[in-house]
Amino acid sequence: MPTTQEIADWKGQKVVGNDDEKLGTVEDIYLDEDTGRPEWLAVKTGLFGTKVSFVPLADAERHDDHIHVPYDKDLVKDSPNAEADGALSQEEEARLYRHYGHDYSETRSDSGLPAAGGDRTTGREPVGEDVSGPETDDAMTRSEEELDVGTRRREAGRVRLRKYVVTENVTRTVPVQREEVRVEREPITDANRDAALAGGELTEEEHEVRLHAEEPVVEKRVVPKERVRLDKDTVTEEQQVSDEVRKERIESEGDVAPGDAR
Repeated sequence: MPTTQEIADWKGQKVVGNDDEKLGTVEDIYLDEDTGRPEWLAVKTGLFGTKVSFVPLADAERHDDHIHVPYDKDLVKDSPNAEADGALSQEEEARLYRHYGHDYSETRSDSGLPAAGGDRTTGREPVGEDVSGPETDDAMTRSEEELDVGTRRREAGRVRLRKYVVTENVTRTVPVQREEVRVEREPITDANRDAALAGGELTEEEHEVRLHAEEPVVEKRVVPKERVRLDKDTVTEEQQVSDEVRKERIESEGDVAPGDAR
């Protein structure tokens, strides 16, 4: 029986049968799931290597330029179809073993084939009389589903800040001043007599006074008023989650003592 190390470079090798006729090339090697030992050769066969046939690896031998198996070409060619998807089901293995003349058992030896003398045991004989499946032991396991509730993070919405300009009318009251003319008359006195008689006796004259007035002046300036930003607060709340779970129930039938049935 070749070991895993010995078949490490078997892929791509030519496979030859009993009549020294080429059967095909090794496409893949399948291992026993329980022991990890090599169990099957997936061999590319057919005119253009388009079909994959499975050949037991237990009696395969490595030669200089090929792998020899103790089967003829027709036997390999007519082997039951099995999907080359990386694993063989128990039903596929059973059909293949029977095709190559081997007895099949779910309990296998290190070679992947049934142990000599029938089923190989693991130190304890099957007990009971199982009517619906393989005999195991004297107990039945009851299982049930449980809810495993957790949380996942998802996007619940988006908030953005947007700045835009609006125009509004603002009214302010501002005091303004203006000058007005007031005519004053004063009698001639000793104090102003000289100024009053400085001109001619009868003349024509004009005196002009300039008047001033204030008017409102409006100027605009940009003044920063506040800073606005977005921040987040985390709020915790409780939500109820419900789902259906399946549970196995075990009940006894037949001659059962009162109170033992559950």
